[in-house]
Amino acid sequence: MTKQRSILFFASITFLLLFFASCRSAKYLEDQQTLVTDIDINGMSPELKEHTQMYVANEIRPNSPLYLTIYNIFNTNNGRYKTEKIKNVGEAPHILDSAVVELSANQIQRYLQTKGYFNASVTPNISIKNKKAKIEFNAILGTPYLVNDISRTVTDPQVRALYESKVMPKSSIQKGKQYDAVDFYNERENMYNQMRENGYYDYLRQYMRVGLDTLGKSYSTDIKLQVSDPSDSTKHKVYTINDVYLRIEAPEAGLKRNDSARFDSFTKINFTDQTNRFKLRPIARYAYLRSGQIYNSDNEELSYDRLYEMNGFRSVKINYDKKDSSKLDVYYNLIPRSAMSNQIEGEFTFSSGMSGFNVGNTFSHRNVFGGSETIEIKLRYGVLFDTRLPGSLTDKIFNNDLQFGVNLSFPRLLTPFGIRSVGRYGIPRTTFSSSLQLFFQDQTYANRYWINSLNYMWYQSSNSLHSLTPVVIEYRDGRLNDAFRQQLLEEGYQLYVESNHRQYFGLGAQYSYTFNSPKLTKKETFNYFRGGVDISGNLLGLLGNVVNFKQNENGEKLLFGVPFLQYIKGEVDYRWYKYLGGNKQFVFRFNSGVAVPYGNNSKLMIFEKSFFAGGMNGIRAWQARTLGPGGYNREVVREELRVNLRNLDQLGEIKLETNAEYRFRLLNNFFGAKLNGATFIDAGNIWNLRENNINLDGEFKFNKFLSQVAIGTGFGLRVDMDYFIIRLDAGLKVKDPQFKGKEQWVIRRLFNSKDFKQVYFDAHKPDRYNFMQYNFGVGMPF
Repeated sequence: MTKQRSILFFASITFLLLFFASCRSAKYLEDQQTLVTDIDINGMSPELKEHTQMYVANEIRPNSPLYLTIYNIFNTNNGRYKTEKIKNVGEAPHILDSAVVELSANQIQRYLQTKGYFNASVTPNISIKNKKAKIEFNAILGTPYLVNDISRTVTDPQVRALYESKVMPKSSIQKGKQYDAVDFYNERENMYNQMRENGYYDYLRQYMRVGLDTLGKSYSTDIKLQVSDPSDSTKHKVYTINDVYLRIEAPEAGLKRNDSARFDSFTKINFTDQTNRFKLRPIARYAYLRSGQIYNSDNEELSYDRLYEMNGFRSVKINYDKKDSSKLDVYYNLIPRSAMSNQIEGEFTFSSGMSGFNVGNTFSHRNVFGGSETIEIKLRYGVLFDTRLPGSLTDKIFNNDLQFGVNLSFPRLLTPFGIRSVGRYGIPRTTFSSSLQLFFQDQTYANRYWINSLNYMWYQSSNSLHSLTPVVIEYRDGRLNDAFRQQLLEEGYQLYVESNHRQYFGLGAQYSYTFNSPKLTKKETFNYFRGGVDISGNLLGLLGNVVNFKQNENGEKLLFGVPFLQYIKGEVDYRWYKYLGGNKQFVFRFNSGVAVPYGNNSKLMIFEKSFFAGGMNGIRAWQARTLGPGGYNREVVREELRVNLRNLDQLGEIKLETNAEYRFRLLNNFFGAKLNGATFIDAGNIWNLRENNINLDGEFKFNKFLSQVAIGTGFGLRVDMDYFIIRLDAGLKVKDPQFKGKEQWVIRRLFNSKDFKQVYFDAHKPDRYNFMQYNFGVGMPF
């Protein structure tokens, strides 16, 4: 039995044990008790039914089988539930209560009335068998009521002008539309927000009232909207900000506190710092309520968002004090987070018959210079074992990977020239980064990689994010094992040796733009785009025209004793999310990129900047870095080299990929979570720009690239835990470009694959052909 089948077998046995355990849970109940095991709502559309289910009381909803089983394990004794010393684990049984059933029926009926079904009725029906109850709520909707005439009354002329200009144009209350209480709620919220954003600090939602008149109407109702004045018959008042106070409180008990306040004439803020750790001005730029301004609730929300986003405070409170009839004093009270923290994490890895682990440590300081600047020091070590290698455990080490990094982040833009980084749509950041990687692959390859960068990130709007890295300095010293290198040279892999056994220096810049990233978790129709460009060596190339750089034997110009890089790389990721109602969604994705080496390294692209195909977020029927380039077939590689070349020989300089995925709900309650499903089709490949000695038939040609497109399909399960998603995708190969002609359509071999797999193994040892690829991960693929 294979490893994958073993895992699937034991998972199935575990699931069945939990299922049968939960099915027998009713035996612990008293004779007069009944366990609710099923609820259904009849007589309405699926979309309306989905929303209606929320009005069924939690006390009579069916238990999660997993949580109920856990509860039963710890809280039963002698075939009965315990009455004392009950452990707070799992979920107690939901026992039938007819009063709660009636209450739920009334709640459902009231909800239906808010949707315009004023004459709706809901009747519960309970069927009991073997101490298990099934509850059916049978609804009769009746004819929905439509909106007829609409009248709006606003007595205050200034408020009426605001209502007519800001609220009414966006109103969803329309004549002839089916009555829906949500429309009136939205109008009241819009009016409340507009009033609070324009200085009306005292305005309450209750000032807007809604009246319905159905008398004498045939399934229609007249609407009367009124915005009243305060009860004391005064007009609504506009408030301005008087004095502003910002106070940072010391959270630790017994800490020496500094309660002295000072007034900053530049920010016009009275500042008190009990901790003596913070500076006012880096914080004040995100305190948007300022002296002399009209009160604006939007500025209040922005202040909350940005001060929390600075990542230096665990509590932010904004309070007000009325100084007179139209002035407010503002008080910012901030409690800082712990200045320092340390986090240790680890994971086990399994890949292609190899296993290993990664362990990492991250140290953080959140207030380095007094303005919530953050420094992170990261250390990570990973090792991968190849069980196919002979000898002891240490002899089976396939590779070691040691990484060290330092990031220093400022919650503002630090530039040599003045830029007003207001951050209304998000905190702008300046980040200095430096990292070092030491990698060793047994008897094959060793690499030292050092990179330093300066990055600016800012928001143009709530949906538009820019990232500019004007300086990227990198140094790499990659060396192949002498014996392995000589073996490759003897086999004619000169280009492969040059692309990996090399040292270089890079000086470049990067830019990326992302649109609609905040909408990725929302159920609506929208477009997503991310594009980026990476350029290296332009300045050095120009400098080489006037400075006489030294050259090596290959004619490459040297800087600090090593060749410098020249390349340009661009990549785009476009997605179309189509919301189909309920929990159904269709996603189309197009991802492409081109990497062009030129000038000082015009013959090849460095490993780190190359593209690869396959993997859990790409063409899922292939493992990562096992597809392409073009029609390349690893049969041409000697058996002795295939293991060492795995994941190194299937890289490209051009990438084209498309994905189409349909997402839907399978179960609303799956062990306490939601179970979603997905069907998908992935297509694409990678190619080289020009012919080389390694990847035969791997270059891009317009007259043949379509025939080299790989196609995969499959099905996925996504367990939605609200806070994160656990994903399992099973990809099936349909068309494999490593073969020729009609043999590419490997789906024909799926149900008669024994001889096909054996022939493939004989020609590709130790590689085996798998029609299915399983991908396990956290989060959505795109």
